[in-house]
Amino acid sequence: MSGVRVFIGFLMGVGLLIADGLHASDSLPDDGSHIQITAPKDGETVDSTFELKYELHAGSQAHHAHVYLDGQYQKGFKGTFTNVPPGQHEIRVVAANKDHKMLPASATVKVTVK
Repeated sequence: MSGVRVFIGFLMGVGLLIADGLHASDSLPDDGSHIQITAPKDGETVDSTFELKYELHAGSQAHHAHVYLDGQYQKGFKGTFTNVPPGQHEIRVVAANKDHKMLPASATVKVTVK
């Protein structure tokens, strides 16, 4: 029975290595892009409706940026968050190429909504 456990453990280890390898190959290399969130500032208290301003300094592959609020992609984001519930929230902006693949460049701020 212990031989079966060892074999299962081996298969699980191989599966983790394969999965880790696939994950690593999904990320694009650093292209020199840089993102800076200019408003709101990290730690700022904001109203339930507020503007997000950021600067994307595009490297060789960056085409645009994706915006996330509390880990949720904000598809079609136009620059203003509306009706954000009270409490602490995380905003993350990530550089993406023309195929919407993520690049390493990103910026994150935490805000508190009154």
